[in-house]
This record gives sequence, structure tokens and C-alpha cells, in this order.
Amino acid sequence: MPIYYYWGDDEFAIASTVTKLRDRTVDPNWASFNYTQHFDTQNAAIEALNQAMTPAFGSGSRLVWLVNTTIGQQCPEELLIELKRTLPVIPNSSVLLLTSRHKPDGRLKSTALWKEYAEIKEFPLIPPWETKLLIQQVEKIAQEVGVKLTDSSTTLMAQSVGNDTRQLYNELTKLRLYAGESQTPISTEVVNNLVQATSQTSLDLVKAIVSGNTAQSLTLVAQLLNRNEPGLKIVATLVGQFRTWLWVKIMTEAQERDKKVIAQAAEIGNPNRVYFLQQEVKILSVKQLAATLPLLLELEANLKLGGEEMALLQTKVIQLCQLFL
Repeated sequence: MPIYYYWGDDEFAIASTVTKLRDRTVDPNWASFNYTQHFDTQNAAIEALNQAMTPAFGSGSRLVWLVNTTIGQQCPEELLIELKRTLPVIPNSSVLLLTSRHKPDGRLKSTALWKEYAEIKEFPLIPPWETKLLIQQVEKIAQEVGVKLTDSSTTLMAQSVGNDTRQLYNELTKLRLYAGESQTPISTEVVNNLVQATSQTSLDLVKAIVSGNTAQSLTLVAQLLNRNEPGLKIVATLVGQFRTWLWVKIMTEAQERDKKVIAQAAEIGNPNRVYFLQQEVKILSVKQLAATLPLLLELEANLKLGGEEMALLQTKVIQLCQLFL
């Protein structure tokens, strides 16, 4: 199939798959003629479709990549007409690739065309709490990179790196170079010494806040900022987690027992996660959780106005911790 639609928030996995697709389809000697990228400007989609209809020069195929497109969320009538005319007749010597962070909107008529003519593939980041899936990802990528790990070091890698696939590839590549020709599996001691732990995420900060541990929370803020984690991204994670907890707590106190109903209200994709969230909010009150959101809204506004990240985050984190003392 000469049409691919890749979407999801794991940008590194998408980029790696695109590289493999390019290497598989485009002759490197003719890449300057047959490999083009179109960024999401007003006429980018039409230009990409026209180029996909152009026969490849020399040997190999032509790859036309529509980068970070919004075509799956909005498709004007004139573009829909062009899609209907072009997609069925794209030559086999051309490959049309679309990438996006967002899932194609099932309500659009154009989405029916993608489902009919394109291979649609999702690249989601594994949720940080899905420990088993994170371990499986380490095993898969370690095999791909050519690194042998013990069961314990595999688990430690998952705990250290979390769902950051780019960092995981980098750390496993480092371990492969360290191992050299040795066939002995990498031990946990080596992982501890060589792998940079990056899993101290904003979710860890949330847990420290609700435990009322101000010192640990401030340490985590410093670590996150030292790793160039954007302040607004930290705030977004905090808002998302506290909002989810608040809805779960409200629904639970309202005696709602249907986990699917709770999951829908809290916008949780997996209803099975509701049980674990209920355990997390057992000792928290609706009043405490609700009080976090105005503080976080004020923090977000101040950051967007250009305030100094460290000072703003430290101040609000102290205030948040005081809610749970």
C-alpha cells in the first residue's frame, strides 16, 4: 500500500519508522529528487498530492511526506474533492506519508478515505504506570539494539527511563558500546552506574505534593528543570493528574460503582485503571483536590506571561504541599 498515516505522541518512534520507510523505498542516489517533505502550510496537502502523482526519477520509489498535518482534523471541501480524485490512482512507484500527533477525526468524510486507501498506525507513549508494558518495550528495543540484559537490569532500565523512547535508545546504545564483544548480560550495577535516571517525572512530583513532602517536591522541581523539562509541561501534568483524582473522588463519594461511568467522567481511557486511582485518593478529600486547580491555573497564567520558572514553581509547589499537611 503506497499511502501511510502515522499518528501519536511518541514522536521518536514515528521518526524512526519514517527513517526505515525512507531507507526501504528511496534510492539514496536519487534521494534529492525523490524524497520531499511538505510542512503544514495552506497549500501543502495539494502540493504533496500533486508530487505523489509524479513518477519517480531514476531507480527506487518517490516518498512524499506531509509533516505534522492537520488534515485529519479539518478537511475543506476542495481538498476532499482532490483526495477523492487522487488517492485511488497514486502510482505504486510513489509513497505518500502523513504524520500527525492526533488521531484522524472519525466524523470527517476524509477519514473514510484514509481508512480505505491508507495504512493507519498509532504510535502512543506508554503510560508511566504501565510497568509491564514499559519492561516489554525495554526487552524489544534491547533486542533491536543488540544489548543483553538480565531480568533485573531490564526492570531497572524501565524504572530509570520510563516511557521516553528516545532516551531508551540512547541509553541502550551506550550499554552496547560498553559491552563491546562480551556476551555477558548487563548487570544492574552497570545500569546504575551508566544510565541516567530520567523517570523522575511530573507524576513523581504530584505524589510528593500529596504526601505533603515539601523538601522532596522542591528537589523534584529542580531536577525536572535541570533536565530542561518545560515549566508549562510540568503544570499540564499536574493539572491533568489532580483533575483526574478530583473526578474519581467525586464520583466515588457519590456512590457510583460503575467503573466505565467513572472513567468516562474523568476522561480515563482504561476503566481498569479506576480501581488503582480510587486507592490513591482514599486519604485525600474533595476539598483538598479542588483547591489545587486555582493555584495551578494561576501558575500557568504567570508562566505564560513570562515569569521566572524556578521561582514560580517553587512558590506554588510549597502552597500545594501545604494543602495536604
